[in-house]
Amino acid sequence: MDPRAQKGIPGGLYLEKTDDDNKKVVAEIMARCFVPRLITTTSWEGFHFVGQEIRITEGMDCYGAVVWPSALVLCYFLETNVKHYNMVDKNVIEIGAGTGLVSIVASLLGAHVIATDLPELLGNLQYNISRNTKMKCKHLPQVKELSWGIALDENFPRSSNNFDYILAADVVYAHPFLEELLITFDHLCKETTVILWVMKFRLEKENNFVDRFKELFDLEEISSFPSLNIKLYKAMKKTRRSA
Repeated sequence: MDPRAQKGIPGGLYLEKTDDDNKKVVAEIMARCFVPRLITTTSWEGFHFVGQEIRITEGMDCYGAVVWPSALVLCYFLETNVKHYNMVDKNVIEIGAGTGLVSIVASLLGAHVIATDLPELLGNLQYNISRNTKMKCKHLPQVKELSWGIALDENFPRSSNNFDYILAADVVYAHPFLEELLITFDHLCKETTVILWVMKFRLEKENNFVDRFKELFDLEEISSFPSLNIKLYKAMKKTRRSA
């Protein structure tokens, strides 16, 4: 199945706070997406964030090359919460960056960004990031390979991991690398690192992962989107005192 066919965001999307205010928020998120009026040789999907038109090329045959609703939620959150989560000059890494939309938005907001994913996704990821950030960002974003749990000390030595934020959108799903994902979160984090993580709940595995995650991190739910089974979390590494 074309993974894009599964992305549909129902019109009834709402926040847990419900009613008019939340409907306005949902309408605003939905309004950020647009499709090109003209057919071009390369298909793309459009988004409006940080005052920019962002054009994203997706993949037909890979779930990691599709913009999922969780990414839109995280982009909207970053843009509308700059007072509390200021990205300017911050060191940011996105894991499972996919098409690069979240990394692009963080870059447009002024962050030093490293966008990471599996090697087979890096070509499209680099293409999207380059076309949407060149001459537009304070800091040129980087694209790096990151296979969860593999060669972490070699490619991301703890001594040089000074990330202010780790961004993650829809990285937990039915794949066999959940333990490796947890190891990667732990490896990249210092005690001051803030994780902003948007997650869609599909299967019991997601609940189990959250329980495992809480063993290492203090987890706070910031927002909830019940109609999509999506939640937005903030997390920080447990200190010895909190543990």
